[in-house]
Amino acid sequence: MDAIPSWRGSLRRHLSALPRRWRASLAVRVATTIVLAGAIALAIVGAFVSTSIRDGVFNDRVDQLLSDALWRANHAQAAVDSANVQSTAQIQRVVYDIIYEQRLTSTETVGVMLLPKSGQSPTAGYYVTDRSLVDLVTDELRTKLDSSAPQLWQSVRVPTANGSSPGIIVGQRITLPLAGPYEFYTVYSLAAEQQSVNLVMRILNIGAFSLIAVLAVLTWASTFQILKPVRQAALTAERIAAGVLDERMDVKGRDELATLGASFNMMAASLQEQIVALEELSRVQRRFVSDVSHELRTPLTTIRMAAEVLHDARADFDPVTKRSAELLYNQLDRFESMLSDLLEISRFDAGAAVLSLEDTDLRHVITNVVEMATPLAGARGVTLRTNMPERPVAADIDPRRIERIVRNLVINAIEHSENAPVDISLAADETTAAIRVLDHGVGMSEDTAAHVFDRFWRADTSRARTIGGSGLGLAISLEDARLHGGDLQAWGEEQVGAAFLLTLPRRSGEPMGPSPLALHVLEEKV
Repeated sequence: MDAIPSWRGSLRRHLSALPRRWRASLAVRVATTIVLAGAIALAIVGAFVSTSIRDGVFNDRVDQLLSDALWRANHAQAAVDSANVQSTAQIQRVVYDIIYEQRLTSTETVGVMLLPKSGQSPTAGYYVTDRSLVDLVTDELRTKLDSSAPQLWQSVRVPTANGSSPGIIVGQRITLPLAGPYEFYTVYSLAAEQQSVNLVMRILNIGAFSLIAVLAVLTWASTFQILKPVRQAALTAERIAAGVLDERMDVKGRDELATLGASFNMMAASLQEQIVALEELSRVQRRFVSDVSHELRTPLTTIRMAAEVLHDARADFDPVTKRSAELLYNQLDRFESMLSDLLEISRFDAGAAVLSLEDTDLRHVITNVVEMATPLAGARGVTLRTNMPERPVAADIDPRRIERIVRNLVINAIEHSENAPVDISLAADETTAAIRVLDHGVGMSEDTAAHVFDRFWRADTSRARTIGGSGLGLAISLEDARLHGGDLQAWGEEQVGAAFLLTLPRRSGEPMGPSPLALHVLEEKV
């Protein structure tokens, strides 16, 4: 009892998988299309051939039967005309002998009937070899036989012991002495011809199904053979994309598919050479940046010591020299910050950056950043507003890196807020924490938001920095966020404002969910 539901479930699964296989497999689509086209073509040709055979057999046989019926009618008429009859009884005896003779000698007819003309008194009586055939004579046939050609026929279903079979009935007019015109009907069966046609149809159907099966097998085999290099190329491309750069296709023969494989291998080899060259160049560049950054620290220390001496003694200098000493001292801070950022970027590129995780309340991080940035914001006429939960928001973070992210975002917001308030929001759920820094200043376009994390990228090169910066702060912030398993997003609208959203998992190694804060929710400008 359990086998039937299991069988039905398996069938339903296979049927439901057909659309998916149709979309996913080019071989299935090609084979199905060719088989369907072949089946339609075979159906059209088969219908034409079967119709031609059936009509040809039927027409030839009808012509033969009409000739036979005409001969029988003429034979009956001649027999009647040659008989010397003087009474109705004699003509009835002659007609009975003729009908009896035809019934005994006929191997083609099902039955013979001699009926008086429609509406005429049956002077010579009725003569039928089988009474079940009388119903085959229709009023339409009898009417046409009276008014048209001397011989007419129509298709009928001849009753048999097992039902009925196709046949025809042929009607003709003969004249009986003393009785006048009579109607002579001969019934023929076409069962033998129908059996022959059925045999031919079965042979055609078997041949058609066999041809479709062969076509399906050949199409599938050909498609599989043609698509095999394509599948191998796709698999090879996936392995190359996964980092197995020495993966190649097997090339056999000299046909078009072999040419495809050889061309693919040449392309893969060229890509491997370029990738290796780029990796080597990248390694050299990272090493160069790291080495230069380290080597610059010693002369930078010496320059800073000299700059500090000059800066401390600037009161004794003339105005031009005093201003130069002040500029040198201020620019050294920016140069030292850039040098630190370059070293940090080189650590990220080399994969040497590591986290020092602590269970930290994110509210303390934001508070520290706000306290540090308040003097700068006050000098710029910017108000820093915070929106944080009353309860602690603990997370496994590297406090130094997260504080650096928030500090970069807040200072960037102060730089572009144009005296408008800067809102710093914190929200969290069970798995995820989010910090959003929102300003209501000049804003930025969608293109700027797409490139704002690129290294040394600036949206407006004509805009001078008033707070400083190396151009690497946001790039380092994004790397710090990703190092925590989080994300950093940017959004802005020109002359409306800009927002940066930092999303972090609260527990190290666990996936984070959707951000508890929206990225582009802006308050009204104040």
